[in-house]
Amino acid sequence: MQFLTRTLPSFLVSWLLTFTLASLFHSQYVVNQLVNVGVVVGFNDRVNLTLEDWLGLLPTYGAIIAIALAIAFFVTWFIAKKLQNQGIQLFVTAGIVAFTTALIAIESIMNITIIAGARGWGFYAQLCAGAVGGYVFAKLIKANKQKAEHQGFK
Repeated sequence: MQFLTRTLPSFLVSWLLTFTLASLFHSQYVVNQLVNVGVVVGFNDRVNLTLEDWLGLLPTYGAIIAIALAIAFFVTWFIAKKLQNQGIQLFVTAGIVAFTTALIAIESIMNITIIAGARGWGFYAQLCAGAVGGYVFAKLIKANKQKAEHQGFK
């Protein structure tokens, strides 16, 4: 029951935020590359591209991110139980490792960088999205645990 009431909602919130940031970073990286070669991109075009990318990437990149984070957070959950005071740092690291692994695996398997926004400095922006996701997950889990303990549940 703890999984459905505390862990799953925390995961879904952190995944949605992580995917949204990753998609945003991807979109802006691509737009900036266009601007660098002289293409004029207005604010409305940036917003439309960002929204279209979010919708277009959701079924594929969103699923990849969900799987990568689920695996990383599951493994980290057990490690965090042993290292009680290191939970936030461990989950931030897990988010970074999840993105690093997923992006490198995709590139290795397909022999191309299919997420254009993960080239150059965009790669590090994607890792930042993973770090934020790990941080949010850790904070939500901690808050849910404290709330449950305050209400007399474990």
